[in-house]
Amino acid sequence: MTDTMRAVVLDEPGPVTSLHIRELPVPEPEAGWVRIRVEAFGLNRSELHTRLGLAGDAVTYPRVLGIEATGVIDTNPTGTFAPGQQVATMMGGMGRAYDGGYAQYTCVPVDQVIPFRSDLPWQTLGAVAEMLQTAYGSLTVGLDAQPGQSLLVRGGTSSVGMAAAVLGKRLGMTVLSTTRSPAKHDALTQIGVDHVLLDDGDVAAQVRAILPHGVDGAIELVGTPTLPDTLRAVRVHGTVCFTGMLSNVWTVKDFYPIDYLPSGVRLTAYSGEADDLPADVLQGFLDDVAAESAVVPVDRVFDLDHIRDAHTLMESGDARGKLVVLPWSRQGASTA
Repeated sequence: MTDTMRAVVLDEPGPVTSLHIRELPVPEPEAGWVRIRVEAFGLNRSELHTRLGLAGDAVTYPRVLGIEATGVIDTNPTGTFAPGQQVATMMGGMGRAYDGGYAQYTCVPVDQVIPFRSDLPWQTLGAVAEMLQTAYGSLTVGLDAQPGQSLLVRGGTSSVGMAAAVLGKRLGMTVLSTTRSPAKHDALTQIGVDHVLLDDGDVAAQVRAILPHGVDGAIELVGTPTLPDTLRAVRVHGTVCFTGMLSNVWTVKDFYPIDYLPSGVRLTAYSGEADDLPADVLQGFLDDVAAESAVVPVDRVFDLDHIRDAHTLMESGDARGKLVVLPWSRQGASTA
């Protein structure tokens, strides 16, 4: 092993050209941390927000971005995992409080490492960690979703939206997902969505044409511009979980609950951590993917040299699923 690695560094917020690939020293894990050889990492909207300067004082620079990584244990002073153990990690300050997953190696606290075993390719494994954690947490913590219920996913062709639909179907739910683009209709039906809704701003009317009393639960991934309409799509005693902000807007001006919330409709939020994703849930999902009873919605795979192209595609909103980077590859970009 060499003493240096390749990593993506953001010196200060700005356009996509603010992302720079540099040779950095391979990091050494501090007490209670492990070093992971990163085989793949997925892109996330929060990294786009950081690059655009929307993270405020939560991030110091220069910073290696990346709130997730998938790979193998390289060095583990704690002795918790054997070298070579496949692991995933996410959140916990990655790419914000300390350097994250946009690199060939990263160091993280051992308690935010999730082990697994799988023969799936890294480009598939790299798409799962944060996407599954967010979707699973939204369903379980945010909604307390139950078999037989109905679920609306607002922002359905985002990577988390597609993962939520897959998990909802595995749970036995009726899933309604939105898209603003007719061209993305088939991407949703192919993962099992029961009703694809073209988001014209009035999704609530479309939902109630199918389910007159409204859906049992909804995951809001677009943000506060669509949240009032999403709330109107939910039945009395139903729940909306605010999870994402694809619109880059996440605050409600002059919030007055009695006017804003429909009577009897609950509003929760989800922004959890790695420990919200149990190892057996991750392993079970990967086993189902290997058995072709579940799918991982990957749109495109990039090498590290094309990180700017990957961020440009993420920012455009044109991706139909997760964008994955293989930091050791020199193969350019490819569809999944």
